Amino acid sequence: MYKIQTGILADVPPLARYLIFSLKAEARPDLLLQSLVKNIDGDSTVIGLGHSLLKVLSKNIEGLKAFPSYTGSGFDVPSTPASLWIWLRGDDRGELLHRSLEIQQLLSDSFELKNVIDAFQYKDSRDLSGYVDGTENPQGDDAVNAAIVQGRGEGLDGSSFVAVQQWVHDLAHFQAMPVSEQDNTIGRRISDNEEIEDAPQSAHVKRTAQEDFEPEAFVVRRSMPWADASKAGLVFVSFGHTLDAFEALLKRMVGEDDGTVDALFNFTQPVSGSYFWCPPIKDGKVDLSALGL
Repeated sequence: MYKIQTGILADVPPLARYLIFSLKAEARPDLLLQSLVKNIDGDSTVIGLGHSLLKVLSKNIEGLKAFPSYTGSGFDVPSTPASLWIWLRGDDRGELLHRSLEIQQLLSDSFELKNVIDAFQYKDSRDLSGYVDGTENPQGDDAVNAAIVQGRGEGLDGSSFVAVQQWVHDLAHFQAMPVSEQDNTIGRRISDNEEIEDAPQSAHVKRTAQEDFEPEAFVVRRSMPWADASKAGLVFVSFGHTLDAFEALLKRMVGEDDGTVDALFNFTQPVSGSYFWCPPIKDGKVDLSALGL
């Protein structure tokens, strides 16, 4: 029976830290990876491997690829490939710091830490705009079917693909909008979280209604707000049994289907975009057998 990294389907934690690594020149990462995964439980720490890392290992996971980029009127969606993504989950910021330092030290011979993002849960899992995030997330078996690879064999079953983007909000601009305009940007009323039936076609909820796609484009979102001294926004995290559903949603957001661009871009922009493969768990450890490790 396959086992998943349980943090993928668990509720978002009170606090999180995201570590994004690139490979150093002439890196030999296989031994370091084997050492690292012995200390990763898939629950308090979730790991994802990037396409560039697999290329260095001369391995391939069918379905893992480069993140797409888009440019249009008023938006840029960048592709920022990375080799390794680690999501630290917990409720003590100091403990997360020490765990991240241990991982960074362990990987230092072959991996360079490119970005660290500290995230947190805001109120009842709301985005910093004030709107509830993840309202339409599938639950239970539907979440497993949406997010987890099944029927592909040992080493792959129980794994997942994840899309990760860091979005930077212009909260001053958003808060200056009338509440009705804010609601129409999101497609829900902030007062009761109810969907607005006659919202504009550019409303985010209408652009990304997962059941409106063929096939349906359900993903499991585990996004969290982030903030530093000068900026704030959302770390968008979307798990799927393939990357197809996320790509369908993203294409709709940028207007590839019908020319209508998602109204979210009026107050927020992504500054990164990466894909990773999250291996399954076997015997309590991350299973890298699909990579021959």
